[in-house]
Amino acid sequence: MGDIYRSKRLFLGLLFGFLLSSSLRVHGQNIWPMPKMASSGSSTLRLSRNFELRTYRSNYLDSSGILKEAFERMLHLIKAGHTVKFDYTQTSLPVLAGINIAIRSPNEILNFGIDESYYLHVPDTGSILFARIEASTVFGALHAIETLSQLCYFNSTTKALELHSAPWTIYDLPRFPYRGLLIDTSRHYLPVLEIKSVIDSMAYSKLNVLHWHIVDDQSFPIEVPSYRKLWNGAYSSSERYTIEDAAEIVNYAERRGVNVLAEIDVPGHTSSWGVGYPSLWPSNNCRNPLDVSNEFAFEVIDSILSDFSKVFKFKFVHLGGDEVYMDCWNKTPHIIDWLNENNMTLSDSYRYFVLRVQDIAMSYGYEIINWEETFNNFGDKLSPKTVVHNWLGGRVAQKVVEAGLRCIVSNQDKWYLDHLEVSWQAFYDNEPLTDISNPDQQKLILGGEVCMWGEQIDMSNIQQTIWPRAAAAAERLWTPLEKLAKHPIEVRMRLAHFRCLLNQRGIQAAPLDIFGRYIPQEPGSCFNQ
Repeated sequence: MGDIYRSKRLFLGLLFGFLLSSSLRVHGQNIWPMPKMASSGSSTLRLSRNFELRTYRSNYLDSSGILKEAFERMLHLIKAGHTVKFDYTQTSLPVLAGINIAIRSPNEILNFGIDESYYLHVPDTGSILFARIEASTVFGALHAIETLSQLCYFNSTTKALELHSAPWTIYDLPRFPYRGLLIDTSRHYLPVLEIKSVIDSMAYSKLNVLHWHIVDDQSFPIEVPSYRKLWNGAYSSSERYTIEDAAEIVNYAERRGVNVLAEIDVPGHTSSWGVGYPSLWPSNNCRNPLDVSNEFAFEVIDSILSDFSKVFKFKFVHLGGDEVYMDCWNKTPHIIDWLNENNMTLSDSYRYFVLRVQDIAMSYGYEIINWEETFNNFGDKLSPKTVVHNWLGGRVAQKVVEAGLRCIVSNQDKWYLDHLEVSWQAFYDNEPLTDISNPDQQKLILGGEVCMWGEQIDMSNIQQTIWPRAAAAAERLWTPLEKLAKHPIEVRMRLAHFRCLLNQRGIQAAPLDIFGRYIPQEPGSCFNQ
């Protein structure tokens, strides 16, 4: 039986390899995610040994060096560790001398909904060849540079950097403004360098929001300057993030076009808070959710959000609100007395807590994201500035936009990365606008997010659990609906190529197989795994 299985895998691998190589030869379109519009030719260019960055007709001065850094990263990535030795004076192929970039806006603040579009043209005729990039903002230009990097290769035979299928003309922009990935640093601590590696890999697939689920029941790893004992709830003193670490992560992400969404999940998922401040617990024997009757709980949350507002500049903050099991409130005498004094039921107290914390967050200029349980229980009471984060059930997004609220889609049956049984094809096929046909309501779907919950994930396996399945969702969120591949083999060819590109860039993306998660089953080319 094993021999039959291996033979079948070998046949499929050879088939996919042949189709992939044919695609490379004929189409040259292995850009991930697929652009809105792209045309290519059949010429091969060699990149100049002195490949350079120029700006022209540009209002953007690159005073902080974002563009220069992106260009240098591109050159490093396309070399992929190889040493370029080709003697360019001997080539008959056209030589690409560099990139001319025009950026219309001088602004380099990464606001939500910023224009991420770009135009890229790579010529194949002329005396001196320069690729041309035009973008409204530097962040559109970053996407263009990433696309250009995917068109370039190190040719091991000639030992040269080459660009195939020129001339290229690409016009591109994202379908949704919110294209997210959640990481969870409470269930397992992730070193700062690993978080930065995740951010790098996000930029390669044009995801633009890192949802940082920072704390939970298990640990409270981040420093809160106003209440420093909160991080007593960390696993250890070496598994913590200083506030300077958080600022560095935010800055690192922004320079790659990625916003960082901080989540403080309240009132549930908070057992770790009371390690430093036990009065936040309903009692020593009943530690979750936070004590709704205790004003100190709201003082601490106010201070957390105040401290965060100085570091996390994204317009949204995630306040959780999910899985609030109120048994502790219902069996703690002083909370029962408080409920009776205020004529509240348990449901009333849950709503009271969520809405009061929303008001605190808005006082610091934030707009709010809450998990869908808040909408399911008291949607008509939520602030109009609320974004509902769908994760539980189908048709929730439809109900949210019908109520006039915004929504982010992360339905767990398709976009939870810790669900290892969900195939990469299911990630690709998941459509955020299912059953939403009204154009005004469609605009209320901000986008979607794949979620990498950390119960069984740490730095030893996070990247191969995220990739390549997250890339399948990334194309769904970036590429126009009419451009998405209709046949699984077509998707697989391109996704296999992107997975190998991630490997070349040092990202431990797993083989596609069926689930896009497991180890290689046998020897073979990266493209056939």
